Amino acid sequence: MPHAKRTASGVLGGFLGLIGLSAIAGILVTATVTPAIAVSGYAASSAISLFDSLPGYLEVDRPMEPTTIYASTTGDSDEDYYELASFYDQNREPVEYDEVSPQIYDAVLSSEDPRFYEHGGVDLIGTSRALISNTLSENTQGGSSISQQYVKNVQVQACEREAEDDEERIECYNEAIDSTGTDGYKRKLQEMRYAITIEQEYSKEDILLGYLNLANFGGITYGIEAAAQYYFGVSAKDVSLSQAATLAGMVQNPNTYRIDRPEGSTTNSSGDAVNSKEDGYALTLDRRNYVLNRMLTEGVITQEEHDKAREEGIEPNISPSQQGCAAAAGTAYFCEYVKNTILYDDRYDAAFGDTLEERSDLLTRGGLEVYTTLDNDLQWQAQQTMQNHVPSEVEGLDLGGATVQLDPKTGNVLSMAQNTRFNETESSGPDESALIYAADSQHGGGSGFSAGSTYKMFTIIDWLENGRSANEVLDGRAGQTLPFTCNGAPAASYTTQRTDNFAGAGGQVDTVRDFTGLSLNTGFYAMASQLDICEIHEVAARMGVTLGDGKPLTGMSGYDGAFSIVGSANIAPIDIASAYATVANGGVRCEPTAILGVTDAGGDELEMPDEQCEQVLDANIAATTAFTMSRVMEGGQTGSSANVGDGIATFGKTGTHQWIQSWMVQSTTNVATAAWIGNATGGDPTREGGQGDLFSNWAPNGSRLSDLRYVVSRENQAAANAKYGGEAFPEPDSNLTQVVEKDVPNVAGMSPDDAIATLQAEGFRGVVGSEGPGEQDKGRVESTDPSGTAPAGSLITLNISDGKGVVTVPDVTGMSAADAASEIFSEGLRAELSCKQAKDVDGRRVTHTEPSAGSQVSDEATVKVFYEATKCGLKGRENDGDDD
Repeated sequence: MPHAKRTASGVLGGFLGLIGLSAIAGILVTATVTPAIAVSGYAASSAISLFDSLPGYLEVDRPMEPTTIYASTTGDSDEDYYELASFYDQNREPVEYDEVSPQIYDAVLSSEDPRFYEHGGVDLIGTSRALISNTLSENTQGGSSISQQYVKNVQVQACEREAEDDEERIECYNEAIDSTGTDGYKRKLQEMRYAITIEQEYSKEDILLGYLNLANFGGITYGIEAAAQYYFGVSAKDVSLSQAATLAGMVQNPNTYRIDRPEGSTTNSSGDAVNSKEDGYALTLDRRNYVLNRMLTEGVITQEEHDKAREEGIEPNISPSQQGCAAAAGTAYFCEYVKNTILYDDRYDAAFGDTLEERSDLLTRGGLEVYTTLDNDLQWQAQQTMQNHVPSEVEGLDLGGATVQLDPKTGNVLSMAQNTRFNETESSGPDESALIYAADSQHGGGSGFSAGSTYKMFTIIDWLENGRSANEVLDGRAGQTLPFTCNGAPAASYTTQRTDNFAGAGGQVDTVRDFTGLSLNTGFYAMASQLDICEIHEVAARMGVTLGDGKPLTGMSGYDGAFSIVGSANIAPIDIASAYATVANGGVRCEPTAILGVTDAGGDELEMPDEQCEQVLDANIAATTAFTMSRVMEGGQTGSSANVGDGIATFGKTGTHQWIQSWMVQSTTNVATAAWIGNATGGDPTREGGQGDLFSNWAPNGSRLSDLRYVVSRENQAAANAKYGGEAFPEPDSNLTQVVEKDVPNVAGMSPDDAIATLQAEGFRGVVGSEGPGEQDKGRVESTDPSGTAPAGSLITLNISDGKGVVTVPDVTGMSAADAASEIFSEGLRAELSCKQAKDVDGRRVTHTEPSAGSQVSDEATVKVFYEATKCGLKGRENDGDDD
């Protein structure tokens, strides 16, 4: 950019500045090679006094460097790591002195500072020449030594690092490079002071290398190694003479001389693009040739080498270093999980900082080397499974697929794969996503997905923790009205229905373990009615489960409702996997972890959080839970299609939510695998075959979409078993696999509060049921359900008396309608007749009553009598078959 026209006063000020600065510069240069005591005279002492009043120490921080995330090639070694991705504000790869071609050093010194090895930080000849030229003309010459340019770059780097916004950054930058007017001369003097100090602290080679590692080469490309790789696709130690001269020429005006813009890097006075591919990058070519000429003059290259290099054109081989997790391809979602751990996970405050600003700065400028838990073998298999079986697009729904594997003993994340391609730009396509389906919102996921029956594990655990048996028999048939409690208080009751169960099954009387294998919702409702709904959720919370958005489970819709215990809440797959891993690890939960260790730019290890493993379940409870849920993986049970079949002990659970989400989670003692296939944005669950329906849509391989969970889980678990094996789970607690019956105390006539207290004293739990016919006073306990004996710890429902007495409905089946009515009237009840026309009926015969025979009802209650006749409508006499 041309400088403004100089005025007479500006020239005069320049001369005055030149005289003062030249005097000082002369003394300073002498001072670098001669003891200060040898300099005499008033001018010398005045100059040194002025010099001494300036700050003498410049904090030389490490340059801003990219952060690199690594994964192990073997998954079980501290060595042989490969790069997943890097993050940077400035693309820089610092190198050591011997990793740079000598031709680059020769090119830079010849063109920028040929007396570098002779001066003590300030080149008086070059500085004076530049000062005279700048004072007398509109063009600015540099004249700064390499040491001074290094100082300037250090100051610019500090601006980049410390400025809070672009405005402050630009202001700081301009101050650091300004060389005009009085302020410019003062800055130059301070620069010289710093340069002399640096020369006294560092070797010439350190300064030269520091300069090359720090210098900008256009855009966000910083440092000689990144520049060589970016512009020519080679390392800095392997550049040709022409390439070395080109790079050395760039440092004078990096954005003008850059060669990565074939349309032109700048414009001329007419506004036309120049330095383009079309003009052979003319400006850069001229600058390169100038550098070659200087190298020839300085005698570091021969005439032949000079001429040969000048014959070459500027031939860039642009090799951009893709930053961010998109560069990690199939591993991108794991990479993004790691990145978000660095930015947001508060467990790492000590390592990465307390604020997002600190953490972002460290990620893109701190030069961290982050070593992760990823197992390359399992990750490869997870990616192959997704690619082979789960389509990235299905018409009519936003199909999502995710799998995550954890090491139960450490919490290490071993694999994480997804059916979409990673893309965090606004132009992402239908088969692309930036969301990590397996993760919670803090680590880059969304709000999670309805967990379905995978959540039933927490009911099983609560059941066992209450001393109940996995082999206890319950009535899991549909049609029962069940009472529920939340934190000991009554919650809304629920009448179970056939539609609660998959395929409309009617349910059955069976054991808890069989309910688990069949995933029978009505059976689990029966279990939950014997427990406390909110206590079940407390079990899940204790095992690290939150809603997918990070909020506690108490914030879920219908927290105290029956549906909540069969997985209505949206939960991240990694949380479900972690809970299953906890059971596999004997009740010890290890926080999911993706980072093994981190070193900073200086090679020092950062403080990682202590291993967060905690016993959250009794070991016997964990063992019995694994035993109960192993039923799922047996032949004919809901998870058998995901069974690897290699003989390694496994437990698991399926899960579906309406027609839009499906899960398969399983674990051995060594690896837990969660697979989720569903509609990533929900869907319309109100009709089968509609949007979001996984059970009526098919994948290209011929499988129902809902069945893809089995193959994803099976293939990934098979890879884990092949590599890590697995041990047998501990034997279940015998006290939790047998049924212990106890006598239910007789609490008839007590108040509900006294009755509940009596039941609790005997190890039962009591809940107030509905009011009904009874001989006891109104509001008193009439009876219990069950009565007699019941499994220890079970929930006893109190039937409350209405005080109207009790009448047993007589059995009038087969009687004539008239006789049945008379019998009912004789018991103090009222009869209501209801006829159904039928053929070949002998008279008007009663088929049944409502309430049924044997039921207890209040005195004067109405009993509906159902009978059949060849013709309905006759009243008060037998139908003889004739028309009325």
